[in-house]
Amino acid sequence: MATDLLAHGQVGGPWLWAPHLDVWLIMGAVLAWYWAALKFWGPRYVSPGEPAATKSQVGYFVSGILVFWIGADWPMHEISENYLFSMHMLQHLMFSLIAPALVLMGTPDWLARRILRPRWAMAIMRRLTRPLPALIIFNVFLVFTHWPGFVNETTSNEAFHFGAHILLVATSLLMWWPVLSPMPELPRLSMPGQMLYLFGQTIVPTVPASFLTFGEYPLYRSYAEAPRLISGFSAVADQGVSGLIMKVGGGLLLWTIIAVLFFKWAAQQESGTPDATKWQDLERELNKVETR
Repeated sequence: MATDLLAHGQVGGPWLWAPHLDVWLIMGAVLAWYWAALKFWGPRYVSPGEPAATKSQVGYFVSGILVFWIGADWPMHEISENYLFSMHMLQHLMFSLIAPALVLMGTPDWLARRILRPRWAMAIMRRLTRPLPALIIFNVFLVFTHWPGFVNETTSNEAFHFGAHILLVATSLLMWWPVLSPMPELPRLSMPGQMLYLFGQTIVPTVPASFLTFGEYPLYRSYAEAPRLISGFSAVADQGVSGLIMKVGGGLLLWTIIAVLFFKWAAQQESGTPDATKWQDLERELNKVETR
């Protein structure tokens, strides 16, 4: 076992504290940028006395970055890359279904508008954040990330691994946009549309999850050769657990959101509240932009 751990670059195993300085710097820089944006940009885009972001928005954004931080730093990084594919799957769920959603929920409309200020950026987002393109792009990449060659490369090539995570987060932001868009210019779907859209999101992951759950031999060489952290927990069992995490864990999260949307929509219908996303005063915001 000691030889295996040495071969995987983990002499003390995954439990020896080994923080990743690059992760700390990146996440710290993102939080600092968010703080600076609220402090220096925000007052230009909101009414006098109005906060640049609500307390809940700040909480959502910080929580999203913390989820990214936990997934990318010790010990999850070590375990997911060198030992357990099931931890790798949990990490990807955090990077796709949890953290991007929280970040979008924590982004004020004026900040999203500022980021997409270049015409080319807005034009691209108008096309890619439509429900069908967003769903297709995310799910095509999701399936591709479970190809054995792709997974084996991520565990042996750190630069490739980092790039894969960037693409996963980017496609996840696109996927969540029709449900959590902060901008009326790129509007959310109606609540029934959001429920149908999220239902569609539960379908495609069933395919790779089934191969993982019911596979009789290891699909990924890197995890088949990895040292066992738990005695008797084979690579095939680890692979099966990862399939359950993908299907049951991811599906449960999406179906919980669908249920929340359903009850919220039903309450709106009963009270007579229009079935629409809460829009900001777009004309006021655009007038401010035009005067700058």
